[in-house]
Amino acid sequence: MAVDLSSTYFELFSLPQSFRVDLGQLDERYRELQRTVHPDRYVNGTDQERRLSMQLATRINEGYRTLKDPLRRGRYLMELGGHRFDDEQRTTSDGGFLMEQVELREALAEVRAADDPFSTLAGIMDRIDADFDGLTGELQAQLDSTDEGAAAETLMKMQFFRRLNEEAHELEAALEDELD
Repeated sequence: MAVDLSSTYFELFSLPQSFRVDLGQLDERYRELQRTVHPDRYVNGTDQERRLSMQLATRINEGYRTLKDPLRRGRYLMELGGHRFDDEQRTTSDGGFLMEQVELREALAEVRAADDPFSTLAGIMDRIDADFDGLTGELQAQLDSTDEGAAAETLMKMQFFRRLNEEAHELEAALEDELD
């Protein structure tokens, strides 16, 4: 078990510390690391070996989830650079963005009354995904240019879209349950 618990996730997965991540390489390295440290391999090991295996597997899983997700990866990169987020106090002053959020929330609230709620919801989800993807591209450019303030603002906006996406999926599940 030659994994260092103090290494960054980028070091852990042998990737350059960058927002641009080769997801194929990340997946491949994840499988290699999991094969090496999986707790099942240490079922007959000492208590210390089993405990270390569990810690390493947890660290690998956390790192994989972080590097695979553009929102988490961007935030992690900024934290590695010394940026501290104050999630409780952070909001945006971008009026257009805030209006879009209100419109999307209202659209979600009206889905049940639509003639075809699933189609209406799919359209909203497509818009949320497109906006999130657009922000991901902006974040990449901002991180490349080391524009920390703009990157932090973009991450906050991405978080809004992430929450909207979760709400949309919850609504979709509720609609499906109502069909049963």
